Amino acid sequence: MNKIIKKQQLSDEVYRMEVEAPLIASERKPGQFIILQVDDDFGERIPLTIADADAEMGTITLIFQSVGRTTHLLAEMKVGDRIPDLLGPLGQPTHIEKVGHVVCVGGGIGVAPLHPIAQAMKAVGNKVTIILGARSRNLIIMEDEMRSIADELIVMTDDGSYGRKGLVTEPLKELCEQTPKPDMAVIIGPPIMMKFGAETTRPYAVPTVVSLNTIMIDGTGMCGGCRVTVGGETKFVCVDGPEFDGHQVDFDNMIKRLGAYKKRENKDHEAHHCRLDRYPS
Repeated sequence: MNKIIKKQQLSDEVYRMEVEAPLIASERKPGQFIILQVDDDFGERIPLTIADADAEMGTITLIFQSVGRTTHLLAEMKVGDRIPDLLGPLGQPTHIEKVGHVVCVGGGIGVAPLHPIAQAMKAVGNKVTIILGARSRNLIIMEDEMRSIADELIVMTDDGSYGRKGLVTEPLKELCEQTPKPDMAVIIGPPIMMKFGAETTRPYAVPTVVSLNTIMIDGTGMCGGCRVTVGGETKFVCVDGPEFDGHQVDFDNMIKRLGAYKKRENKDHEAHHCRLDRYPS
């Protein structure tokens, strides 16, 4: 069982927790995730990316949004409580190398998994431009941490309450139109945002990595619930990913699969409302 050491509410539905997990803290690499379960043996298992880790303290940092049953239960837990089941690190780590100029784009809660990747890209000597996006100012997370890494930080909000008004694809396109263009883009956020982020970089042939957040159960490739189509082939996000070439991912198929349990989710959580419809379908 893993003890909650710290808890902070970042916005109405977003929480940050530091959890005791010394073995995971010492082994994790950027891009990897954990799977946890907070209730009984028949409870839901959910993946959460490791946003940060302190090997010396033996803790990992998890940032999550309370949008489903399990994340609501997790949000109700207090400092000193213990998470019954926590497995990791899982997934393939991010390939980190010096390529030149890396643009890191984070939408909403996607900023959390982007943080260790941007941190590692900067550490090996890349120029790092970071674009953060959210519906409004109060939903921007980890701005200070990202600003300490970035050579340039751009903030976008849907309502214009902070930074520039608009979608993250707008400054991404502007950067791609510059000479020289970026050498690489890393985009993490809602599937629809990653889809149109990848479509933005495609005409400029900027290599683009996305981190997929599919339905996941065991995290070891046994159940097949996280399967996606990449380059015409079936891949499993938990063992082959979570990161893939954004220009090869069949996002339409992935988004359709993510909606398979939408009626059940709406029944269980009447209060939740998706606000990602600003992106064209």
